[in-house]
Amino acid sequence: MRSVTVVNSELRSVGGDGPGVAREAELAVLEAVERRVLWLSTAIIDHANRVRPNPSGLKVGGHQASSASMTSIMTALWFHALTSEDRVSVKPHASPVLHAINYLLGELDESYLTTLRAFGGLQSYPSRSKDPDPVDYSTGSVGIGATAPLWGAIARRYAQGHFGGAGTGRQYSLLGDAELDEGAIWEAIQDPMVPGLGEVVWVVDLNRQSLDRVVPGIAAERLRGMFTAAGWQVINLKYGQLLQELFARPGGEALRARIDAMGNPEYQRLLRCSADELRERLPGTGSTAGPIADLVAPLDDASLLAAVRNLGGHDIRALMDAYDAVDDTRPTVIFAYTVKGCGLPTEGHPQNHSSLLTGDQMESLADRLGTDLDRPWAAFGDGSPEAALCAAAADRLRRPGHASRRPPEVPADLARPAPTGTGNTQQALGRVLLDLTRRAPEAAERIVTVSPDVSSSTNLGGWLNKVGVWSPTERPNWFADDAETILHWRERPTGQHVELGIAETNLVGLLGELGTTWSRWGQPLLPIGVVYDPFVNRALEPWSFGIYAGGQSILVGTPSGVTLAPEGGAHQSITTPSLGIEQPGCVTYEPAFAIDTEWCLLAALGNLGRPDGSSAYLRLSTRPVDQSAAAVPTDPAARERRRRHAVAGAYRLRQHENPVVTLAAMGALVPEALAAADRLAALGHGADVVCVTSPDLLFRALQARRGLSEDPTWILDQVFPAERTTPLVTVLDGHPHTLSFLGTIQNTPVTTLGVTRFGQSGAIEDVYRYHGIDSDGIVAAALDHLE
Repeated sequence: MRSVTVVNSELRSVGGDGPGVAREAELAVLEAVERRVLWLSTAIIDHANRVRPNPSGLKVGGHQASSASMTSIMTALWFHALTSEDRVSVKPHASPVLHAINYLLGELDESYLTTLRAFGGLQSYPSRSKDPDPVDYSTGSVGIGATAPLWGAIARRYAQGHFGGAGTGRQYSLLGDAELDEGAIWEAIQDPMVPGLGEVVWVVDLNRQSLDRVVPGIAAERLRGMFTAAGWQVINLKYGQLLQELFARPGGEALRARIDAMGNPEYQRLLRCSADELRERLPGTGSTAGPIADLVAPLDDASLLAAVRNLGGHDIRALMDAYDAVDDTRPTVIFAYTVKGCGLPTEGHPQNHSSLLTGDQMESLADRLGTDLDRPWAAFGDGSPEAALCAAAADRLRRPGHASRRPPEVPADLARPAPTGTGNTQQALGRVLLDLTRRAPEAAERIVTVSPDVSSSTNLGGWLNKVGVWSPTERPNWFADDAETILHWRERPTGQHVELGIAETNLVGLLGELGTTWSRWGQPLLPIGVVYDPFVNRALEPWSFGIYAGGQSILVGTPSGVTLAPEGGAHQSITTPSLGIEQPGCVTYEPAFAIDTEWCLLAALGNLGRPDGSSAYLRLSTRPVDQSAAAVPTDPAARERRRRHAVAGAYRLRQHENPVVTLAAMGALVPEALAAADRLAALGHGADVVCVTSPDLLFRALQARRGLSEDPTWILDQVFPAERTTPLVTVLDGHPHTLSFLGTIQNTPVTTLGVTRFGQSGAIEDVYRYHGIDSDGIVAAALDHLE
């Protein structure tokens, strides 16, 4: 490997014997493949918009310019640098480039090239779960796909260290410079674990354009400084070979200084100039204008036009050197300067983001790239150097299959006596995890918990003391001999808890990747992330994207709702119960009692790490509740029936001999419903009480009853039987519409109580009264139905 160094922010070759004949031959073939990748990616979008029938007339879309800026970067990566163990996250708008490369590698059938953005065809953005060809990371939500390989690196290390089979390999992110505006990027970079991830390589497509404009000041120096300060290796690919050669001639330093000082919009305007206009504009004014004019005067028009757009991100040789120069002891970022739309008629235009080439422009492009518009998908000829390079790359990148290991069986019930006394559902979380280490050790060893610095305050302390904290290397516990230390922070490679900094997006990013190890390497993990419920909203987008990408995990939000009374409105979650219903690929639970928490958590764990599995969201509380109110049957068959109902969505907690109203309550509000039932009985009105554990599963059952899904429906008849139909009052510590659909099960009148405004600090009784969800509010709502 040739040695390289960064000098004056430029990547230069030093030492070695030069590229040699073999290197030059490889370079020529790579450049031919690059031209074909440019053509295919452009033609895929062209066919979707200009050729394929479009009866609706709605724009299909695609990003020819954004793809063109990535063709050199991705060609050099796939056909020179990648190994079979590497993984790559591709920026959303470059998905056609990925599909073009996969086609050349034989990983995508030709029939799919005409299906970009068609139903069942190639997705708008790379999708690990929906595209027909290999996609390592789903991207599309800006910033989230770019950071995913960081968490993928940790997940691979964890799986490899605990169970083996995950191998090694680099984790690449190919991202646009505009993605660096996203806060998720910097939250991830600043996490204390990231500086040790030497397998991570980011390549920034520095084309200096956003959707609407040329970015006036990209501040590349500041960005490089921020990465350097975070402990990253920084490689700068600003100029290609043609410009480097010009810089070495008389007047070259003046030209370099002129371009370095030039604003982005002015440089982009030069790309739209003819050769004559370029000779006039490029020298600028002042004392350096003369030397620059003399430098470019002898150049023919083609050379001058080629030189001004010869940036490092389009120079295959420079890209190869950069990939070879990666320091595997720390993360690396490569700033690859590019031209948006490079090689297309739209290159450099400030509004080229979504522009499409015309038929005439496509014809001209085909002629220039040596292809045929009438046969756009023609492969390289058999026996050609290009075909040989594609075949060799395909062999090198072919991944060995992994035997799919089924996750261990998770018990449905730990067979403990039902808890007595007072307790809360948050406490039950930690107790269940500890019980699993004793009663189901094979399942427990697959559990990995993740927290953004809230482990002790979410009742994971006992679990941490038992299993330890994960670290790639063992670290000394300097407080091991401190008698007053309760939480023992033992960091070692065998630990099963990962502690991140205070950033919920990082938490769920890692959670999603830990949840994909079953499909990546055949090693299922059972990941559980714990976060304060008010901040689930902050974490929801990246967690949702992780689920979309195939990650299966459990997110625990605790403490929750206005039940967290003294904390005030800013820390009282309102919308999270309904968000759990609305999230695809996820089952949401909000148990009221410790035993319900145990059953629901075990059911959720048993649904992870499998092709037919799903994620889960548990909303827990710190409210002390009398556990005897759960009235868990002592008879084994009756207990099992209660468990089945609880994990299916609801159970009948109290049945009156002559009910006139039904109170359906969830989570921390069940004690208020029971108190209201007692008061109604004293007034001569019988009330049934239903404890809802999963509005999500009840809604799915209702949809299935209407023929809209294949979910089981039996729970509806068990909990809301027709013969006991009465008016309903629903109540929960969250937005009331979460349970409003329950009235449609038997088409009964329903009053929905809940939280619809920001809360107040205060005692729990005062806060419940403020929102009308105390027993007074429930009784009043019931009487409104009856009178």
